[in-house]
Amino acid sequence: MTVERSSLGTAAARNLATTTKSRPQTQGGTPRWLLRVLPWVQVPGGTYRVNRRLTYRLGDGRVSFVVTGEDVRVVPPELTELPALRGLDDPEVLAALAGRFVQRRHEPGDTIVEAGRPVDRVVLIAHGKAAVLGCGEYGGLTRLGVVTDGAFFGGRALLGGDERWTSTVRALTPCTVLTLPRAAIEELTGRCDALRAHLDERRSASPPPHNKHGEAAIELASGHQGEPVLPGTFVDYELQPRGYELSVAQTLLRVHTRVADLYNGPHDQLEEQLRLTVEALRERQEREMINNREFGLLHNVDLRQRIPTREGPPTPDDMDELLSRRRGTRVLLAHPRAIAAFGRECTKRGAYPRPVEVDGRRVHAWRGVPLLPCDKIPVSPRGTTAILAMRLGEDEQGVVGLRRTGVPDEVAPGLSVRFTGVDARAVASYLVSAYYSAAVLVPDALGMLENVEVGR
Repeated sequence: MTVERSSLGTAAARNLATTTKSRPQTQGGTPRWLLRVLPWVQVPGGTYRVNRRLTYRLGDGRVSFVVTGEDVRVVPPELTELPALRGLDDPEVLAALAGRFVQRRHEPGDTIVEAGRPVDRVVLIAHGKAAVLGCGEYGGLTRLGVVTDGAFFGGRALLGGDERWTSTVRALTPCTVLTLPRAAIEELTGRCDALRAHLDERRSASPPPHNKHGEAAIELASGHQGEPVLPGTFVDYELQPRGYELSVAQTLLRVHTRVADLYNGPHDQLEEQLRLTVEALRERQEREMINNREFGLLHNVDLRQRIPTREGPPTPDDMDELLSRRRGTRVLLAHPRAIAAFGRECTKRGAYPRPVEVDGRRVHAWRGVPLLPCDKIPVSPRGTTAILAMRLGEDEQGVVGLRRTGVPDEVAPGLSVRFTGVDARAVASYLVSAYYSAAVLVPDALGMLENVEVGR
């Protein structure tokens, strides 16, 4: 039965009413904490050069592997990361050494090497996590650290001698390990003159004087009396310092002139188009500053500043270890899932960190250091991610953002919107450009907690 309406319906009334409209919304926007907290340095010339003291490479890198099914092989040139093989550039010798590594598998709890036994092999960890254990003050075992994929030890076996392992290495997870027995080293050394000559040179050579960071030493005298002859010295610099070129993110925004002329109430169409485009451009800028292989922070963490988690999830112990690697850590950056995983670990221990205020917002923190969310840090399919720790600013020899201000048609620092004309279809075009990069002034300004499990 149809009921006759006695008043004007809403559908008809809307034809005469003025609706209230929101601005166009987007789901792609994030707080972009990295862009907020980074101190920005003006780069007028487009390139920022980081001058440092001369640093000697001490063989503290990692080794890479090729995996084919269950078969794991070391990449031959990567063996030069071992101090005893540094500078060896004979591909045939390196390939012969790589071919003599034996693959082994260790289950959790297995001892890979034992303190006190002779160093009779080179050990490479291809995959897995192992604890390095030493003897404590009263005879018990104490954990000295954790090693993971790409780590190596026992390189002194290449040089011979009767050295013994100073610590025990025990598997925490299933570990795939490659070992090079001393017998294989001696056999190849006896047949290969180039390898024998190189190892003889390494035995007799003494490393240049350096401090604990690998920088060329500055000779000083202290605690003396009388009138001794003081040492002469100078501060040596890197001959080829790194230069960071500004990167660019760009797009060409097109708006039909009819739309811009007629459909501007209550919101300006061109203004809204530009606002949403700039939002997407800033999101891309932050993603690049995290993940770009040239200047992205994840790819510019010094190997000595990369530490694995002790067990898997990020614990307060792991975060304390991360903070202890540098002075004046100003900010921690993590994926929201990593922050949630850290919160679960804190709850298990009955620890409830106090939040802090950053830019008027209350955020998570640990030891008073803000723990800021950044969804640009990837989470692998296996459920692992990383947490970054940064010291900030030029005055603190930290991490800085790079940009060029004062570019033509600039609408925000380092971002320009340039009108490029109207084509034959009456479509106006605007070139939107953002110029940026990031630089790490000294290696310990940036650290990373890696292999952080977020699924437990």
